[in-house]
Amino acid sequence: MATRNATTNWTGGLNDGTGVVELVSSGAGRFDVSFPRRTAHDAEGVTSPEELIAAAHSACYAMQCSALIARAGGTPGTLTVSADVNLEPDPAGGFQIAGIHLTVRGVMEGLDEAGFKEVAESAKAGCPVSKALTGTTITLDAAFA
Repeated sequence: MATRNATTNWTGGLNDGTGVVELVSSGAGRFDVSFPRRTAHDAEGVTSPEELIAAAHSACYAMQCSALIARAGGTPGTLTVSADVNLEPDPAGGFQIAGIHLTVRGVMEGLDEAGFKEVAESAKAGCPVSKALTGTTITLDAAFA
């Protein structure tokens, strides 16, 4: 199996520093990062580790859910998956990812909504990114689109 790589170059301190994350394996892009933008409500075009985790989790989950729909006898149509990753102060000090909420809306044939919800829960537990984030509470809202 493949190994993927991303690199961050950071200059300065936590609050006055800036960095650039580069998706090296794919060459898909370079993205600015900054701690003040990471913790602000308006990211102003700057990404964060939490947004990158959200991207990874939503993509991984969509792939896993699609595979499980087919395994359950359904025909995958479209899945729209979003992941909300919450950064909050850690009572022990610093910050923590306090939770991730997945929302999936699906269009498919061959499964009723109850069957889809069962598959969706299995996908949440079985997607490799969910497995990597087992120390974080991950919730799910699944429904037909």
